[in-house]
Amino acid sequence: MSEKKINIPEGMEKVFTRTKGLTDMPFTYCPGCHHGIAHRLVGEALEELGVIEDTIGVAPVGCSVFAYLFFNVDTIVAPHGRAPALATGIKRVHPDKVVFTYQGDGDLAAIGTAEIVHAANRGENITVIFINNAIYGMTGGQMAPTTLIGQVTETSPYGRDPKVAGYPIRISEMLAQLEGSYYIARVALNNGANILKAKKSILKAFKNQIEGKGFSLIEVLSTCPTNWGVTPIEANNWIKEKMIPVYPLGVFKDKDKEEGENNA
Repeated sequence: MSEKKINIPEGMEKVFTRTKGLTDMPFTYCPGCHHGIAHRLVGEALEELGVIEDTIGVAPVGCSVFAYLFFNVDTIVAPHGRAPALATGIKRVHPDKVVFTYQGDGDLAAIGTAEIVHAANRGENITVIFINNAIYGMTGGQMAPTTLIGQVTETSPYGRDPKVAGYPIRISEMLAQLEGSYYIARVALNNGANILKAKKSILKAFKNQIEGKGFSLIEVLSTCPTNWGVTPIEANNWIKEKMIPVYPLGVFKDKDKEEGENNA
């Protein structure tokens, strides 16, 4: 798409330009939702790597279903939970393309658990952006596999009870144990410092694919103020106070470092 010309008033300086990795379509996400930030980081990474024209995105059902409107790349909508399978097929047919999935926790960690486990175990050379907001967003705020113990949702009005609904599933820790996975990291978008760290991890995940290294997944702790029933500011604090203790940030697997240590 052609870049819009912006008339800058005299005496003012343009300090930020929307990444070419995104279209000019305004985001339609709820106020305070982190999807917009995550989209921008992905778009910036693709632009910096110079692969926008060679990238194919896969978005399944959920809040991310309209991602094709926002990412300035060819994008395909997958059935619920099946984005890794579709991405696998695309990458094998077009190995020269950069292929990524953009999935929520209800999609990836529930309906598509088998898909993501086997894609990682096969070492598929794709990049997965996994948005974890501990709840089903688009469908009305039901309990998700990532919902915290005691967290109130539409289907756990008294809080999640592990005796009834089990425990929060830690996708990053689980996939890091698989031999086929190459790079697994968990990041958050609740403040500026964490956003900068998230950008580095997302960039590395795409570089890994370009270099043919294999499967990379970035888990992104994200807000859902609407279904959490809090303000955007409270939602950022909730990530810090409630989510990060259960889902600690960091790199859970990096074969680059493992190979470096083995060769030392």
